[in-house]
Amino acid sequence: MGILKQPPKPRRSADPNVAAHAMLQEHMARIQGTPAADQPILDPESVIREHMRKLGAKGGKISGAKRMENLSKKDRIAIAKKAAAARWKKR
Repeated sequence: MGILKQPPKPRRSADPNVAAHAMLQEHMARIQGTPAADQPILDPESVIREHMRKLGAKGGKISGAKRMENLSKKDRIAIAKKAAAARWKKR
């Protein structure tokens, strides 16, 4: 899993008038809430949230198994008994 990257900036024309017109269209599209035809919508919060969700899911899967490898048999039994007691307490 790699780091999420933002899409590249659109290439602008060498002609300053065409470039200014394109920048104005992009700006107006952002203000009005409608995306430009060639510009993807970027919501930084949702991009970060999705990335952190993936990292958390990966870490949870790895760290639980690693933790059990490093515990002694006595400690694993104690954790299992505590978990079973918590499950039965709910009933």
